[in-house]
Amino acid sequence: MKRFIALMIIVIPGFLAILGFKLMRDTIFGVYQFNIPTLWLQFLIGLVLFMIGLGFVAGFIFHRDRKRNKVQSKFKKGR
Repeated sequence: MKRFIALMIIVIPGFLAILGFKLMRDTIFGVYQFNIPTLWLQFLIGLVLFMIGLGFVAGFIFHRDRKRNKVQSKFKKGR
């Protein structure tokens, strides 16, 4: 059950990152999505979603690796 919960915690921000990447890609090719009035706003929303999703997934993996002592000594809590 713990693994399933961990998977769900990762999947939701992962979808946000994918959606953000798609919005940025569509902006480059000039495709309007989701009734957003301007392309620069679409790119900005995509960038924010991508950074939130990627940051959450990276932080989750870093926290897990830190608990299992699989990080370099400079990243350990009690140096």
